[in-house]
Amino acid sequence: MHKRRFLYMSKQQKSALADRKMVGRAIKDSFIKLKPKTQAKNPVMFLVFVSAILTTVLWIVSLFGMKDAPSGYTFAISVILWFTVLFANFAEAIAEGRGKAQADALRASRRDVEAHKIPSQKEKDCITAVPSAKLKKGDIVIVKAGEQIPADGEVIEGAASVDESAITGESAPVIREAGGDRSAVTGGTLLLSDWIVVKVTSEAGESFLDKMIAMVEGAARKKTPNEIALQIFLVALSIIFILVTMSLYTYSLFSARLAGIENPTSVTTLVALLVCLAPTTIGALLSAIGIAGMSRLNQANVLAMSGRAIEAAGDVDILMLDKTGTITLGNRQAAEFLPVKGVDVRELADAAQLSSLADETPEGRSVVVLAKEKFGIRERSLQDKNMKFIPFTAATRMSGVDFDGNEIRKGAAEAMQAYVTKAGGTYSEECDRIVRDVASKGGTPLVVAKNHRILGVVYLKDIIKQGVKEKFADLRKMGIKTVMITGDNPITAAAIAAEAGVDDFLAQATPEGKLDMIRTLQAQGHLVAMTGDGTNDAPALAQADVAVAMNTGTQAAKEAGNMVDLDSSPTKLIDVVRIGKQLLMTRGSLTTFSIANDVAKYFAIIPALFVGLYPGLSALNIMGLHSPQSAVLSAIIYNALIIIALIPLALRGVKYREVSAGKLLSRNLLVYGLGGLAAPFIFIKLIDVLLTAAHLV
Repeated sequence: MHKRRFLYMSKQQKSALADRKMVGRAIKDSFIKLKPKTQAKNPVMFLVFVSAILTTVLWIVSLFGMKDAPSGYTFAISVILWFTVLFANFAEAIAEGRGKAQADALRASRRDVEAHKIPSQKEKDCITAVPSAKLKKGDIVIVKAGEQIPADGEVIEGAASVDESAITGESAPVIREAGGDRSAVTGGTLLLSDWIVVKVTSEAGESFLDKMIAMVEGAARKKTPNEIALQIFLVALSIIFILVTMSLYTYSLFSARLAGIENPTSVTTLVALLVCLAPTTIGALLSAIGIAGMSRLNQANVLAMSGRAIEAAGDVDILMLDKTGTITLGNRQAAEFLPVKGVDVRELADAAQLSSLADETPEGRSVVVLAKEKFGIRERSLQDKNMKFIPFTAATRMSGVDFDGNEIRKGAAEAMQAYVTKAGGTYSEECDRIVRDVASKGGTPLVVAKNHRILGVVYLKDIIKQGVKEKFADLRKMGIKTVMITGDNPITAAAIAAEAGVDDFLAQATPEGKLDMIRTLQAQGHLVAMTGDGTNDAPALAQADVAVAMNTGTQAAKEAGNMVDLDSSPTKLIDVVRIGKQLLMTRGSLTTFSIANDVAKYFAIIPALFVGLYPGLSALNIMGLHSPQSAVLSAIIYNALIIIALIPLALRGVKYREVSAGKLLSRNLLVYGLGGLAAPFIFIKLIDVLLTAAHLV
């Protein structure tokens, strides 16, 4: 107990140290980002940056007697504007901090190692030792147990256990082998057993790890189309407010001259007003929201090759999911023994178990377990009765056992029918009916025969994953249609689709069939997401709007996808969609809040600002602000502090809810729209009271 508590406290201390280090780095980066070239990338905050420079110049000029406004007031406005710029930089820097910390860890795991290069697969003895940094695409290397894989590649010979914890964070080793969909290996991972021959698939500096480092630290991040569109909208709003502010100054000057008084509205005040009215809140947080979205995806062990892919995930309305491993557990299990007329069910179970004793597949083991659980058939030995086991082959499509003159076979219905009739036995209509019934329920029928006499059928069932049906129901509420992809026949596919609760299915799926289905759906205006790991999935992955390739898959699949799942979990696609939708929700919510803020600040400041010219406006000063100067100072202080207050929400994201887009919009307008209207009235008044009480205005 004490040890566990110590470990927990150690983790907390390490986390706290990491957080302090991240915050320290973010503060430093906030000042580095004050470069004009960096600020110009965010037009709204560049406006604040220019305003801060202008008010600083006005304050310096005021020290020499050329006062636009009282020196102390101008100095206060200038300092607050600089803090506003720094707070916006800090929001972006703290969002980047997570990625930089992960990138540092990845860099630490990458090192130049000695690679054992060979001329070809057949010349394994002709080894040349070269640094891994000098390997080129197409080179062939041999890697043995205990060695680090020197570069990204495809296993072309051998099979071995690989530790990929440096990349995925998962300590459990994985199998990589030639000739399948689990042939891709990543440079920097460790071979734990056996040996493999690897063909290098990337040039130096362009490895998967290099790309991953660039993505997680944000160096390769580009603005998404939606982000660019929103920024254009914010710039348009800012231009409108510049024109409004200029008009207010000329109108104030004209009215003051008509009244024969000095213009009470200074340039400093109007610059502060401009910053308050511009959409600085969302402008400051926009980049941080996008970076945080990518960071949340990285934390889910998914690497997005572009921000566009995450954004598209938020707009996806069709999910194409593989049946095996995604909807079902991946291994069929024996669910029932169905004997034909005249055969005792125990006799069928006994024969099925005997034929499965040497079968190490999950299906074979489940037959043994079912016979043991239902009928207590146990305590068998492989040496009993001089057993000779007949292994399963793709040609015969059946397996079995011979012992003491008896012959038991178990296999696919068509193969068993040919086997029995060829030996002069009878394949009854009753057996055929049981086979059809099992197939119609989505199961796989295995026919069992003893000495060429049909005993019955073993019902193998695809086990639907727990909670999958509920997940699909939630997706349906969000307006997302689910399509199951399977190689099963249409009858079996229909039964599993009904049990799992998917909206549609593609049976007897081929690479061409998947591609055609995606193109058809896209032509109808849908955004399609799918997952895959094999070379045969590459065309469909390349066509899909959101394509999640498995890290265990082939290089072709990874290059075709716009995301890579390091955990190689097909169900991760659902999490990707959630993260994408959360990103869009967060951006929309904070934009709503920011614009509502601007409206509220307008009504809070304008009456107090022009009450000197038009005393009747005091009736609209519903907040009862102390003076025009306190109104402006309170508003601009609130404008800076609200950025800091909203950073946690921008990083964490708005809480995700599986509801329709209409309900989301209504909720956002209620919470963030009304909240954005109310917050300035409350906090600007509170700041005004504090400034007045401290005699600062």
